[in-house]
Amino acid sequence: MNKTQSWNIITLFAILIFGFAIATIIAPDTEYSETENRTLAQMPDFSLEALLDGSFASDYEDYLTDQFVLRDNWIALKTNTEQALGRTQSNDIYFADDDYLIEAHTDTFTAEQAATNIQLLAQFVEKYAGQFTDGHMTVMIVPNAVDILRDKLPAFASPYDEGEYLEELQVAVETAAGRENLWFDARSVLQEHRDEEIYYRTDHHWKTLGAFYVYQAWAEAQGYTVPTADSWQIETVTEEFEGTIQSKLGIHTVTDSIELYLDPEDPYYTVEKDGSGEISYSLYDYSALATKSKYDIFFGGNNALTQITTRAGTGRKILVIKDSYAHCFVPFLLSEFDEIDVLDIRYYNQELSVLISEGGYTDVLFLYNASGFAEDASLARLLY
Repeated sequence: MNKTQSWNIITLFAILIFGFAIATIIAPDTEYSETENRTLAQMPDFSLEALLDGSFASDYEDYLTDQFVLRDNWIALKTNTEQALGRTQSNDIYFADDDYLIEAHTDTFTAEQAATNIQLLAQFVEKYAGQFTDGHMTVMIVPNAVDILRDKLPAFASPYDEGEYLEELQVAVETAAGRENLWFDARSVLQEHRDEEIYYRTDHHWKTLGAFYVYQAWAEAQGYTVPTADSWQIETVTEEFEGTIQSKLGIHTVTDSIELYLDPEDPYYTVEKDGSGEISYSLYDYSALATKSKYDIFFGGNNALTQITTRAGTGRKILVIKDSYAHCFVPFLLSEFDEIDVLDIRYYNQELSVLISEGGYTDVLFLYNASGFAEDASLARLLY
């Protein structure tokens, strides 16, 4: 290779490196990624304190990663290259059997936040267990697909055993409560149905079928009417759902279907979100089906406090403290509770203790998915 060729290569690399850097700086920042269904990092505010404690550098790195020009294209190129090389995992996601994309959740359950959240939930249970007696407070932590669908993982995959974390959590909350009937074992129920389509192939949520099986078991344990599949009108509202896991890889694999379990008797109920005063008459936002975020058909997405009033006539009122795994579970509660308050602590800025003391609740259900619970940095609000 002569000197001219060497300089040509150096010049080309310089143009690529500095060209993309300049393009990234010049291009307007994007606030939201429709592909990944998440808010992107924005330019952090500079301060001497942030510079000295390292937070500015960390936030700026996140900003550059999220705002890099042609970011989606580079993610797709990386994924396609790894697949071509025979890799079985990319971006902490397994390429599993039957077209499943399954998040590994590496380091999630061994992180400091995961241990902290066990103690926070235990303190919450200890604080309120006396108010909600036997059978009226339930902790339900739903394991992720990587735990239940282990048979579908690539050979030699060795993800963390979520069961170990859930057992530690169970011991903590039951010790705090001073009784053993507070924890509901969703894991065992889902393991019995692991050969069925109880998780989405492209998304991190469980499907409504999985939620139905768990509700059946929980209703039996609570002494409620136990529905059968024939009790519902099952409506497939789309077969074109591409979820957040697929989006993280920047590729298109398969599409998922979303099912709603509708009561054929069409019971009357009202829904109010975040104290807006605006009343709707359905838990489902069908307009979401025209967007990338089709899972938002449930509740229209995340809201701080959704209040549902029914005509069940049971005299019971429940507070559901939840993440988005609860969205396809809550509709099964309509026939058992006169009022259902659905609280997302991540977005609720009021004091939870005031809500509980003034809410007149007969029951509390804490419903999260395992990795979502372990990673949630807002659970200290449970003690406010």
